[in-house]
Formats: sequence, C-alpha cells, structure tokens
Amino acid sequence: MSNRTETLPVSKPDGLQKILQNPALQEGFGLVAMYLIIVVVMSVLSPFFLSTRNFLNLLLASSTIGMIAIFTTMLMVGGGLDLSVGSTVALVGVVISHSQYALGIWGAVVAGLATGLVVGLLNGLIVTRIGINPLITTLGMLSVVRGLAFVFSGGLSEPALDEAFGWLGRDRIGGVPVPVVAFAILFIGAFIVMRYTTYGRAMYAIGGNAEASHLAALPVKRYQLIAYTLSGLSAGVAGVFLTSQLAAGAPQAAFGVELSVIAAVVLGGTSLAGGKGHLLGTLVGVLILGTLNNGMTLLSISSYYQQISQGLVLLLAVGLDRFRLGSIGRVAKSKQEAESSGQ
Repeated sequence: MSNRTETLPVSKPDGLQKILQNPALQEGFGLVAMYLIIVVVMSVLSPFFLSTRNFLNLLLASSTIGMIAIFTTMLMVGGGLDLSVGSTVALVGVVISHSQYALGIWGAVVAGLATGLVVGLLNGLIVTRIGINPLITTLGMLSVVRGLAFVFSGGLSEPALDEAFGWLGRDRIGGVPVPVVAFAILFIGAFIVMRYTTYGRAMYAIGGNAEASHLAALPVKRYQLIAYTLSGLSAGVAGVFLTSQLAAGAPQAAFGVELSVIAAVVLGGTSLAGGKGHLLGTLVGVLILGTLNNGMTLLSISSYYQQISQGLVLLLAVGLDRFRLGSIGRVAKSKQEAESSGQ
C-alpha cells in the first residue's frame, strides 16, 4: 500500500468571486460605507443637512482641498510629499491682491499661478537634484512661503474686489458653484493622466521601486520634478479660487490645509510609502472630511472640536495605511510560502 498522500487541487476564485475578493474593491466599499454612515448620522442630527443648498455648500467648501488633493495623490503615488501647499495658497492670494493695481486683476492671477508653480518647482529641484528628504524640504518651504506671505502683506488682508474676478469664486454655472466645476474638470483630467498615460503608469512604478524604475530607463527624477511642480501649481489654482471667494488676499488663509489634504489622500487609499493610490479614493476622502466639517458646522460645534476631529481622521488615515501595508506584506509572504510548498 502506498503511503503517498494525494494533494487535492485548490479551486481558484473566478468570475464574480474573483472581482469581489479584489483588495482595492473591498477597500473602496469600506470607504463608501464609511461615508454613507456619516451622511446618515448627520442627516438624523440636522434637518438641513440633506438640502440641495447645503450639499452645494459642502462641495464648495471641499473644492479648495479637493483641487490640491488631486495632484497630491499623483505626487504621493510617486513616493513624494508636499507640506507647503497651504502656505502656497496664502502666498498666491497675497500676490494677487498686492499686484492687482500694477498688473490688472488677470495679470495678477497669472502672477499668482506662476508663484505656485515656482514654489512647486523649487520643492522638486531640492528633492530630486540636491537629494534632501521631501518631508524636510517641504516643511522648510512651508515656513518660508508663509513668512513671505506675511512680509509682502505686512500681516494684513488686502481686498480684491474686482467683479469679474469675484465671478470665479462666488458665481455658478448651471446652478453649480464655479470652483466645484473647476474641481471636476481637474479631477477628470488627472484621472485620464493617471489611468491612461505613460506618465501616470510610470508614477506607480517609481513609487513602488524608484531604483528598479531607474534601471528600467524611466526618467525618475524628471517625472518626480513634474509631480512637485504640478502640486505647487494646483495650490496656485486653489489660491486663485479661494482669494476670489474671500474677496481678499490673506496671509493667514488656508492654515493647516496641508494636513487636511494628506488626511483625505491617505484616507482614500494612497500609501505614504508610494506606489499605491487612486483618485476615486481621494475623492471619497475629500467628501468624508468635507461632510464632517459641514455637519459639525450645522450642529454649531466649536471649531476647536473640528480641529480635534481632523486630527483624529489624520491618525485614522495613517493607521489604515499601516494596516494596508501589513496586509500586503502578509499576503505576499503567504503566496511565497504556498509557491515554495508546491515545488
């Protein structure tokens, strides 16, 4: 009698089962479920939450963070980080309000956008050419740029009251606020770039393994430089719309926005380690943060508690990121063990 034990074939999931077992899809379901729970809770607590007017206000308030988060996702997928975006928004507003008399309002807008682009370019050059850590580079730039905003403005807000310029931040297209329309256009454009272009696919490879990408002849530093420049430019665009909404350039504007942006991006599934992320997840992350802030405002909850909630969301996002990385490591280890046992 033979002592050989027969190994039963392991059935592999296929069809719908395989789709439902996709980790990215499961993560997306989890995010959407979290958002729906927040919506249900807020709608029960406040009778005004589900109104069309409040929903548009929610989108308008989220548009500034959303515009920046789109390109922060692209940057973080490639292994980068930008903490200077909030300060850049403030400096752009100061540049617009300060230069409007000499350049005209639209010339001032161009100057503001150029300011954001230059800040992003400087971040990229310091990180890719000099080799300073992105966290240190952009943290230092955060202080420098915010300080410049206060120096140029003398610490005071300066009005930007041009009616044509005010249309950008306070008017509507088909009933939808202009900043929300701009956010949607930027999102669609970035989604196409990340999903269907060589650059978008390369950023995932670079974030996953920059050295291997370099050996595969990808222009790693150039692509990272582009991502940093786009991040600064997106802060410039957000600064233009925020300045129009406020009708003034304020050096203290967008304080702490960089943390909200990172919380939204990481909560949406983008890894701090790079190589993983999706713009649809970022969109849900932005909506989660915006809905929390909107709901607490409707409930007249103190802004101090709103800051606490944002900090907790950031901690939750980073914790989820660590959990995801651990899960990926365990899955990879189990696959290796299965392959080695099968040989």
